[in-house]
Amino acid sequence: MSTDKINTALVNAGRSKKYCQGSVNSVIQRASSLVFDSVKAKKFATVNRAKGELFYGRRGTLTHFSFQDAMVELEGGVGCALYPCGAAAIANSILSFVKTGDHILMTGAAYEPTQDFCNVILKDMNVTTTYYDPLIGSGIAELIKPSTKIVFLESPSSITMEIQDIPAIVKAIRAINSEIIIMLDNTWAAGILFSAFDHDIDISIQAGTKYIVGHSDAMIGTAVANERCWERLRERSYLMGQMVDADTAYVAARGLRTMAVRLKQHQENSIKIAKWLSERPEVERVNHPALPSCKGHEFYVRDFKGCNGLFSIVLKEHLNREQLAEYLDNFEHFSMAYSWGGYESLILATQPEELNAIRPAGKVDFTGTLIRLHIGLEDADDLIEDLEKGFERITS
Repeated sequence: MSTDKINTALVNAGRSKKYCQGSVNSVIQRASSLVFDSVKAKKFATVNRAKGELFYGRRGTLTHFSFQDAMVELEGGVGCALYPCGAAAIANSILSFVKTGDHILMTGAAYEPTQDFCNVILKDMNVTTTYYDPLIGSGIAELIKPSTKIVFLESPSSITMEIQDIPAIVKAIRAINSEIIIMLDNTWAAGILFSAFDHDIDISIQAGTKYIVGHSDAMIGTAVANERCWERLRERSYLMGQMVDADTAYVAARGLRTMAVRLKQHQENSIKIAKWLSERPEVERVNHPALPSCKGHEFYVRDFKGCNGLFSIVLKEHLNREQLAEYLDNFEHFSMAYSWGGYESLILATQPEELNAIRPAGKVDFTGTLIRLHIGLEDADDLIEDLEKGFERITS
């Protein structure tokens, strides 16, 4: 789908008359019990409960169906499961397809809660995890075992932002075992800047908390699946009790309507600031997918339709505790907080030794402090001035 088509789809997806009932937006239908007019109607709803018929609140209401249809239209696939957060979407997508004795391949630079899930929950289930270098490309073929059930991708990587060669990885996997389920944490691309199903991904997962919601005021996870995986993902997630409330589904659907213009501004601001940072004497490296200094940049240029506000930099200096506090505690426009994807600018710092402790597939190749930035919708020059003052605090 072209960028112009995406913009139009974001405005219109999931807004059929059935869901809007005469209003601009889909209705908010809050319900646990959904009433049937007759035995015949109950039987029909029961038979078609997985096909968008109102059956029971946990299966969804018109509000949920509207958002789910929108996600399928935007990302592709055939169905979308909803979860209370991105971590739940990842965990339940994996749990839907593994059993004791299975093996999964997980990118070694994955979102830390994803790694924790593998190291604790899956380990207790006797499901083994092998972590691989995110830049492994076709070399992933050497890690596939007869028991490998899932290969999990995340591109760009969390914190260090490596872009994976997804076509090479997928081709290598399919050549060995076409039954392996390939999942992608597609949150950075907001499901639209990278077309997962055009690259033969089975399940595209997002923390909709980020750019879909876009305002740092709600949490939701999504998993859009292709035809071969949808029924199992849908039913297993239902059996594990996964759902969201109607109000959160509504907020997420509303966020879609402005996501294109927000992403465009996040991109414009972040590229301007990333280029400025690349010229700063305090900065060793800028890990922004749109810049050549980012590992896997060539894959970003080839496979992505654009970028957003999240990237990281590596400082030349390893800041001590006092320097780090002086640096982080005194920003005007950058707040310290986990998550990202809202309208506001955020900043966090991580030391290389901390990263090494949570990266099972190899140590990082730098010694300076890493700073993760989410560039929001503020004026870019105001943010640059704020960052410049931060550097002055370090050097003074």
